[in-house]
Amino acid sequence: MDDKKSWLKDRIGEYASSLLLNNDEIISALCDIASVIREVRNSNKTVYFAGNGASTTIASHAALDYTNQLAVKCHAMNDPNFITCFANDFGYDDFMSRTAKLYCGQDDVVILISSSGESPNVIAAAKTAREKGCKVITLSGFNSENTLRTLGDINLWLDSTQYNVVECIHMIWLVMVCDLIVSEESDKVGLHGVNL
Repeated sequence: MDDKKSWLKDRIGEYASSLLLNNDEIISALCDIASVIREVRNSNKTVYFAGNGASTTIASHAALDYTNQLAVKCHAMNDPNFITCFANDFGYDDFMSRTAKLYCGQDDVVILISSSGESPNVIAAAKTAREKGCKVITLSGFNSENTLRTLGDINLWLDSTQYNVVECIHMIWLVMVCDLIVSEESDKVGLHGVNL
């Protein structure tokens, strides 16, 4: 029992560590992302979210929150029909890139989430989004020199190699951006977000 408690205390400490959540670089990046999201809304552009596995769920959650609470047009690139069609026709490594090519426009924003920062389909999507004139925001972990981290205009990176830690912190970061904008615009916000 003591071993379990010790392990849990260590893990909780990892989540709570100022190195993970509370440093100037992360705070500045979160503020920058909030500014980008406001710009997208003001210019009637779209935010696209994408990731694999648990990062797909994070993408859906963020897309819903930003749409519902901030009145930003958002889409998660995870429709099963598109994934299976594009993966079948063009290969799994290119299904996100294909989606970005067909849907993303100049000055849209693409937010790409990958724990390792080395998922080939996420990297391909980042490159295509840049070619389309989109602003690219990346969330990654593991190696500080991962490929995805080199492709964004804003790059959030977590110094951890634990999948669950990286994924949970990515979710917290994206929700914090949403909450920051809501708090700044509290005079315009009702119970469920921006009044339309």
